[in-house]
Amino acid sequence: MVGRSFACRHVAPALAASALVAGLGAAPARALEPSPVATRLDAALASSRLDLVEWRRHLHQHPELGNREIETAKFVAERLRSFGLAPRTGVARTGVVAVIEGGRPGPVVALRADMDALPVTEEVDLPFASKATATWEGKTVGVMHACGHDTHVAMLLDAAKALASVRKDLPGKILLVFQPAEESVPVEEQPAGAELMLKEGAFDDPKPDVVFGLHVFAQLRSGVLGYRSGPFMAAADRFEIVVQGRQTHGSKPWAGIDPIVVGSEIVTALQTVVSRTVDVTREPAVVTVGQFDAGVRNNIIPDRARLVGTIRTFDDAMRTDIHARVRRIAEGVAAAHGTTVRVEIQGGYPVTKNDPALTQRMLPTLERVAPGQVRELTKVTGAEDFSFFANRVPGLFVMVGVTPADRMATAASNHSPLFYVDEAALPTGSRTLVQLAADYLFANAR
Repeated sequence: MVGRSFACRHVAPALAASALVAGLGAAPARALEPSPVATRLDAALASSRLDLVEWRRHLHQHPELGNREIETAKFVAERLRSFGLAPRTGVARTGVVAVIEGGRPGPVVALRADMDALPVTEEVDLPFASKATATWEGKTVGVMHACGHDTHVAMLLDAAKALASVRKDLPGKILLVFQPAEESVPVEEQPAGAELMLKEGAFDDPKPDVVFGLHVFAQLRSGVLGYRSGPFMAAADRFEIVVQGRQTHGSKPWAGIDPIVVGSEIVTALQTVVSRTVDVTREPAVVTVGQFDAGVRNNIIPDRARLVGTIRTFDDAMRTDIHARVRRIAEGVAAAHGTTVRVEIQGGYPVTKNDPALTQRMLPTLERVAPGQVRELTKVTGAEDFSFFANRVPGLFVMVGVTPADRMATAASNHSPLFYVDEAALPTGSRTLVQLAADYLFANAR
């Protein structure tokens, strides 16, 4: 979860596909029947449970940052070939796609997993804990699957193996998408991830009718599935504010312009954007400064300060208004101190929206996968580039709980060096992907 890019596109294809979903599955009172292969798929998943855990542990121990998932992609491609599939590699630099061809005509379902890890040093005491390091923005950093993408890859591999085992009986096709760089990459490497996969034709041949994805979530108990119809995860934009100061000796502040003081006032003033100018009863929003860089010595007032942060929104008009307010506040504070600022705001991942018709249609499947354990969630201010896929065709993105009941009160969140996954929850994710795909194919068979 994180992000960059721009607003919704491909409106016409998305609307056409949405109409297909609504037309074929709009009867909310009639529950989807289990697919004819549901029992066989469950048996296939049960037989590969040890593989699922083994794959996850290997990936967890060998994490790679975005656009650098070289060994991860090799690992994925090798296993897909062992299932009798013909993966295409190098999509969006390190992405992998493959198609499971059904035995008769039907719709196309895309299943997506993201592969990259984070620049986080692991602090979880596991025999397969990551010891990896890499370079990130010029610094040597630890690398960890602190957001759980190792589990996503393992679960999609598990699902692919099960679905491939019944391919002759499937109507239609399943497009497997193993995506790099969800956690974003340096500015000079953008576009990347889902956006670049689409630009390079990942959804062109075959073109999916729908896309399903999932994400493990520390704030849900193991085995629980969370969803939300409509806007689910926030748009994420990055801003950078560079304050121009005038360097002087620390003992003579009156001889210069202190960019640290100016920057500090900007940080404080930015807190009023959400707290005093946004109608948070309508939609939540977040403005956070995450970096403040300035100075090299205790007795030198530097000539510049750099602030970097994130903006999270769920509404396009609110998003535009907050951008303008951030710029106006930074420029106004700087002017009051007799100096200037440079403000850059980069549009990031769009809002992740679950197609309402598709969500309603597939809820019975989720209930069969996790009886009595399906929860409607509040909006999540994290961001996801699954949004690009779900803007191209109707999408459904589901959260999978991975925290044991006795750890819920103290569970570290995703992106923490203490992020922990209960491996007993992984089969729920695999089964979610498998049964969503099979139920949709059979319900919409041509």
